[in-house]
Amino acid sequence: MKLLKDILYKVDLDSIEGNTNCAISHLCFDSREVQKDALFVAVKGSVSDGHSYIKTAIDRGALAIVCEVLPSELQADVVYVTVKDSAESLGVIASNYYDNPSEKIKLIGVTGTNGKTTVSTLLYSLFQALGYKVGLISTVVYKVGSASIDATHTTPDAVRLNALLCQMVAEGCKYCFMEVSSHAIDQGRIAGLDFDQALFTNISRDHLDYHDTYDAYISAKKKFFDDLSPQAIAIVNKDNKHGATMLHHTKAKKKTFSLRLTADYKCKIIENQFSGLHLNINGQDVYTKLIGSFNAANVLLTYAAALELGEDSLQILTVLSALNAVEGRFQQFKSDSGITSIVDYAHTPDALQNVLKTIADIRTGKEKVICIVGCGGDRDVGKRPLMAHVACQWADQVILTSDNPRTEDPKAIIEDMKADLDPPQLKKVLTLEDRREAIKLGVTFCSEGDILLVAGKGHEKYQEIKGKRLPFDDMAILKEHLKD
Repeated sequence: MKLLKDILYKVDLDSIEGNTNCAISHLCFDSREVQKDALFVAVKGSVSDGHSYIKTAIDRGALAIVCEVLPSELQADVVYVTVKDSAESLGVIASNYYDNPSEKIKLIGVTGTNGKTTVSTLLYSLFQALGYKVGLISTVVYKVGSASIDATHTTPDAVRLNALLCQMVAEGCKYCFMEVSSHAIDQGRIAGLDFDQALFTNISRDHLDYHDTYDAYISAKKKFFDDLSPQAIAIVNKDNKHGATMLHHTKAKKKTFSLRLTADYKCKIIENQFSGLHLNINGQDVYTKLIGSFNAANVLLTYAAALELGEDSLQILTVLSALNAVEGRFQQFKSDSGITSIVDYAHTPDALQNVLKTIADIRTGKEKVICIVGCGGDRDVGKRPLMAHVACQWADQVILTSDNPRTEDPKAIIEDMKADLDPPQLKKVLTLEDRREAIKLGVTFCSEGDILLVAGKGHEKYQEIKGKRLPFDDMAILKEHLKD
């Protein structure tokens, strides 16, 4: 139980109707979760407006309401608090409700279009190997120490996020490494959190179904850095032109990393093979099991973050050399028949190009490269032809198939992907709506030495079709057909 007056600390208040010296039993923004004496925060979402459910929340026992606009009729036994931004206020309220856990743990946030999961997971594994008890909040999984919790979002809602951080503090975690999505920044899910580090991987086209414009997407990422405290450290990718953008107006200490330019942290790729990377990082050689120049950047950022957190350089590199690739991120295996198969989460044009370019850099030229890829339904339509174009540019054979079609017709999504392909590109393309059959077909195209990439879903163990999540695992299906 917390007093309402205490959990409103630092909230940008407009007005208060009623006595805030009352005990709150529960905090929620979904009226279906309201319990007796709860505080209900009415948040305006992209699908529904919490203000429409204020009466429902009160009927279910809410003692207090936080909203942007007061309802037309007020109940005498309910406290009403108006604020300028309910979503931002929810973040601050949630932090207060859980005793501001981000101030009691070193919180490192990783943002960017690609690489967030790899960097946050590498940091988690690195610090765990260095002997620390740590937490992880990622697209793949949430971890409190060694205990795993199923992930629902890349960055959970403010209430669950603070509850997770509170649990980490209670269990003695010193660090938490978390992915920070553009949605979470824009929706105020990270409001009220005290970040020790903010890491920027890169930015390219994504989520324009939500942000509408590329500039709005960039601005959302930039807000994360704008809101950092002077005690925080911002480490950004100098090779990405928007790395400098992230540092404009930030009050945090500024650091850069680069594979190509002069920077605080510098990396040179000595060798890039399917067995891994040989790198020189700030003058020190290291071998890593990760593959590709994009992963060289991820390893470099991981190293930079760990060094800035006070760890020993040699110990960092020693541990990094032993870490495996993250599930579904350039996850590869070689079958008995000599076919190299790769599963990757690449679901943006830039990410797909990074993976296919890495394959092109490693291949001898004699092997065929077969790429199986789709695009998600109910998401950015504009990137669909770009994905197909990238696949055709870098692969010898392309199979366009379903990803997570959600409520859309898979055939229509595939037609969107094909729309701008020219005749030579179309000659490379086959379409097959059933993803399982597409993977089976891709395997039949392969001979010894060939490379088969299955892109788009990575670690996901499901397909979203017409409101249902059906079991589906790219890697398991690949292995099944490669045994036939």
